[in-house]
Amino acid sequence: MNSDAPSSPRSGRLYVVATPIGNLEDITLRALRVLEEVEAIACEDTRQTLKLLNRYGLQKKLISYFQPREGQKIPEIIGFLKSGKDVALVSDAGTPAISDPGFPLLREAIKQGITVIPVPGPSAVAAALSAAGLPTHRFLFAGFPPPKRAGLLKLLRSLENEDATLVFYLPTRRISEFLAAVLEVLGNRQVVIARELTKIHEEFLRGTAEFLALGLKEKVLKGEATVLVHGSR
Repeated sequence: MNSDAPSSPRSGRLYVVATPIGNLEDITLRALRVLEEVEAIACEDTRQTLKLLNRYGLQKKLISYFQPREGQKIPEIIGFLKSGKDVALVSDAGTPAISDPGFPLLREAIKQGITVIPVPGPSAVAAALSAAGLPTHRFLFAGFPPPKRAGLLKLLRSLENEDATLVFYLPTRRISEFLAAVLEVLGNRQVVIARELTKIHEEFLRGTAEFLALGLKEKVLKGEATVLVHGSR
């Protein structure tokens, strides 16, 4: 073998970096180091990511990477990585690619032989489960349920006999509709609504589906929530 032959350049690494779901102090030391060292950050909303970077005095090239235009940015990001530059993938809050943009990029990076490195941290699912008071030895994360009632009912029917704690992400404007569907399909189970997690107005609403449905008639909620439903037993 000719030892003078040029070696092929090393591809960059794709870091999947979890960021705070509310309180900016929840960023990890490792995440800050990685964000400082990479060449670019692929982010969901540049304005949200800038809030975090500005808080910690970081300046980086940002590549807007959001649904439904993820596919348009993948070649640019893969090109960065192939040229030997490290890239961090972040979402607006929490861990990328879990009910957030990122999976198509991760899939393509792995297909291209690029090293993917997770930098764990905040997760709304883990935060909600840890304080909800429902069983945690087994849980099923169902993400965002279908937007239409027929699809929601179909999903809940498929989970009717699941004994794990069920975890969903929901915009708060849909919670009343969701609770009505839970009552119709799953019965009057224990439910926990965790909203504004890690923020000033963090709130856990606990009770049966019927109790919470009645209480929410008098209350206007904003933002998104993590909703947990007791399993079948």
